Amino acid sequence: PTRRSSDLTMTPMLEGPVLVVGAGLLGASIGLGLRAAGLEVYLQDISPTVEAVAEDIGAGTRLGTLESDERESFAPQLVVVASPPDIAGKLCIQALREYAPSPGYAGATVTDIASVKVQPLEQVLASDADASRYVGSHPMAGREKTGPVAARGELFQARPWIICEHDDARIECVRLVRALAVELGSFVTTLSAEEHDETVALISHLPQAMSSLLATRLQETPLYALGLAGQGLRDTVRIAASDPALWVQIFAANAAPIVKSLYGVREDLNRLIETLEDPLASGARLDLAQLMSEGNAGVARIPGKHGGVPTAFATLTVLVDDEPGTLARMLADIGDLGVNLEDLRLEHSTGAPVGMAEVSVNPAKHDYLVDGLTERGWKVVK
Repeated sequence: PTRRSSDLTMTPMLEGPVLVVGAGLLGASIGLGLRAAGLEVYLQDISPTVEAVAEDIGAGTRLGTLESDERESFAPQLVVVASPPDIAGKLCIQALREYAPSPGYAGATVTDIASVKVQPLEQVLASDADASRYVGSHPMAGREKTGPVAARGELFQARPWIICEHDDARIECVRLVRALAVELGSFVTTLSAEEHDETVALISHLPQAMSSLLATRLQETPLYALGLAGQGLRDTVRIAASDPALWVQIFAANAAPIVKSLYGVREDLNRLIETLEDPLASGARLDLAQLMSEGNAGVARIPGKHGGVPTAFATLTVLVDDEPGTLARMLADIGDLGVNLEDLRLEHSTGAPVGMAEVSVNPAKHDYLVDGLTERGWKVVK
């Protein structure tokens, strides 16, 4: 395969070999992406089964299959620790010690991709390992599914990859981790470890907590009631299906910033409860309106398409028969009409063989698209 080259100034070429420690979803996805770029990748995991599956899907070669002389001379350019947060620091220290500088070889750069960054950094700095070769990073990508069977080489395409350099880190090591992110199609953001943990507490860890808390309320809900649920509930609880074992570690490792965000939620929740306890009181409805408006303002601050200023798109809903090829035909018709699709959301109608496709387009194209799809036989709701 042809390798993509980075045009970032002074960014070194990632040549490999790369050792990926932890062959689960993210580790195997990194392996698949790097192998597709023509790099030599080796895998190491505490589970022989996980290792074998990752190798079978093409994510790399198991390090343990090397002959003893090959293993002794093995010198990776980069070690990527793709492990849960509670052992990321420990594994980074082991890698720094194992691939330490030796005559004729400078030693491997080591990065971990755990979703918390302060804890592993503190552990590395407190050890006797060479912290100058350690650079923490975190790709903002993932799936609800886990394990190497869920891995995708394109998982990191067009996703943020946060690099958390520290004062002792060598600049060439920082640049090599940047090259990893670029090679996998990510765009790079630089934050300190503290800034990273505070940021993800709000934009990633708090949403997980809120989704899980809402989903817990559904445990005793009658099935007939759940059958009436719309897409709003499904959207809100989607990430509640995430791996509990992993999130226990994330919450524990980043507890202080998460608690800080939860304090704010608690204040707003108490405010809402107090208002709804007497909804007809003077000023109650104004307070409700203000609370909703504050939510509107928060949503409006989320960057829009391509990371730019949020854009207000026009939406229309198309009824789509739940049959093979129907959705593809609708998308083809939209393309034939020369309209660019800005967003698409699907919602199934409970108990009926039909779905609803909510299509977002440039407002100037809304009426034109409604007329065009209607002429082609689609049932469109403006």
